[in-house]
Amino acid sequence: MAGIVVLTATIPLLFVIYNSLQLSASKWAGLWSSRLPELMGNTLSLALLVGLLCLVLAVPSAWLAARREFVGRKAAIWLLVMPLTIPTYVFAHIYTVLLEPDGWLGRVWQLIAGEGAVINIYGLGGAAVMLSLATFSYVFLLSYSSLMNSRSSLEEAARIHGASRREIFLRVTLPLMRPALAAGLVVVVLHTLSDFGAVSMLRYQTFTLSIYLQMSGRFDYQAAAGLSLILVSMSLAFLVLERFFRRQQRYYAGAQSRFISRKQASRGEMLLIWSWLGLVALFAFIIPVSWMLVWSYDALIKDLIDAKFWGYAFNTGIVSFSAATVAVIVALPIGLFNSRVRSWLSNSYVQLSSIGFVLPGPVVALGVIAFVIALMPNLYGGFAALIMALVVRFLPLAIQSQEAALQQLTPSVEQAGRIHGAGPLQNLWRVILPMIRNGMITAWVLVFIDVLKELPATLMLRPVGFDTLPIRIWIEASEEMLELAAPSALVLVVGTLPALWIMMRSHAVRR
Repeated sequence: MAGIVVLTATIPLLFVIYNSLQLSASKWAGLWSSRLPELMGNTLSLALLVGLLCLVLAVPSAWLAARREFVGRKAAIWLLVMPLTIPTYVFAHIYTVLLEPDGWLGRVWQLIAGEGAVINIYGLGGAAVMLSLATFSYVFLLSYSSLMNSRSSLEEAARIHGASRREIFLRVTLPLMRPALAAGLVVVVLHTLSDFGAVSMLRYQTFTLSIYLQMSGRFDYQAAAGLSLILVSMSLAFLVLERFFRRQQRYYAGAQSRFISRKQASRGEMLLIWSWLGLVALFAFIIPVSWMLVWSYDALIKDLIDAKFWGYAFNTGIVSFSAATVAVIVALPIGLFNSRVRSWLSNSYVQLSSIGFVLPGPVVALGVIAFVIALMPNLYGGFAALIMALVVRFLPLAIQSQEAALQQLTPSVEQAGRIHGAGPLQNLWRVILPMIRNGMITAWVLVFIDVLKELPATLMLRPVGFDTLPIRIWIEASEEMLELAAPSALVLVVGTLPALWIMMRSHAVRR
């Protein structure tokens, strides 16, 4: 089963390799001399900076939410998760407008820094901040889940031996969080490498933007495939390096030890906690949603929200639900195989299944189109081809989340099931799946949210007349029709609330 899933996930890669082989040596030399060094430097710099910023935003926030009890804790968690609902290109568009000299944030900055002072959001710094605000919640969610499921025995042992709070965090808590941090950073980096919306709006040249321009402007699919092959190679190198550094590690504690209880925060601590969490939530969610509400109200009073709009919302929900469900189901065999059978084959499965996430959406769509036309022409232009592309695109989200949960599952629990006569399937159904339920729910929600926001693959593979909200946002934002783009963005936020509620409820079952 895992092999079939991985083979399907490599369809875009086969398309890229085939078209790359059509490039002559002179064209490869031309790409290297003119574009490749700059693109590699820009893309790697952006990925590194976004990863670091996400750790800075997510890890302290997750620790405070999981280890301290304070007024408004549940609301704070929601505020830190909700940025996942906002597409990167919406972040870029909102802050581009707000930071203009006559924009609200632009005027505030001039009051602070002096008349004529301007924040330049274009380039590396702006792109990194926008992508960090849009993606740090991946690291927060997985870190928070890891901290909530951690046991007290190791930290108590360290405390008995005289370790300070700082030493316990650095030498016990943080190492136990490595699977979750690694899984979150993998998702963030792969998101960054494949992002198109934010980098295009902020005019920062990365591989993804250059590939899109090669395909849409010059119609040079061979050059686009060559650049895609290099992007895939960089991403696979990152995945191999990440797996190498934690392949010999084990991250579980005793199954019988109790969970760690949250400590009640004092008034002073509460002020510091909300100063940090409030600042993060302000820029990552409150300001963007306030912009959406203002412009959505304008659209409402002008009667611009009609039946077609709600049809786009329904289409978006159906696509997201279907793709997320399929992705979680097909990702489970890969996560199980790699967490239980440590080998070059299992590592290869995980790395190859990540191909769709590092390729730009248009390349994934073209690969699926070529495959469908060649082997299943009846599916071309239909719903099934669209779901196939979206599952291939976001499969790593489902794999990483479930694998992080599987790595913290104590092997003795599975062995106890086998000793009592449970077969492999019964053990899976009655022991493993209930214990990794939170990880599976997190995986489903992450895929659901990402499919909600997905633009290029849906644009190319959707059935005739089948528009989604991201497509409408892109069209209307590019034409500066803010009163039409804002309601679509707001509905994306509202539409994710049930999925996020299910996920947050799963974490609240224990306490």
